[in-house]
Amino acid sequence: MKYIALLGRIFFALIFVTAGFAHFSKAEIGYAESAGVPLASIAVPVSGVIAIVGGLSIALGYKARCGAWLIVLFLVPVTIAMHAFWKVTDPQMMQMQQAHFFKNVSMLGAALLITQIGSGPASLKD
Repeated sequence: MKYIALLGRIFFALIFVTAGFAHFSKAEIGYAESAGVPLASIAVPVSGVIAIVGGLSIALGYKARCGAWLIVLFLVPVTIAMHAFWKVTDPQMMQMQQAHFFKNVSMLGAALLITQIGSGPASLKD
């Protein structure tokens, strides 16, 4: 059972760690600028650091509650700013953004759960 908890933490954190590194690219910053993110050249790399640190914290089970709060801090503005499906007029793009929005809401729920229960077994220290 303890290894299932470890695997779950790693799977959950993987998207934040891998996507976090993309936040240092000009393409990602440009995409955020096109979505109207203010100070995107600063905000996007900072959000990348938050995602990487939070994700690693959860995956390793070290200060996972704090790491989960970082993921909450990352997800709330990103979900609202980057996946505002209610603003999209193209039906296909709207459906795609709606799927991303609710994927993020789902991950937000999991992160909030981790803020309350911690990392569980097979962790470095919660």
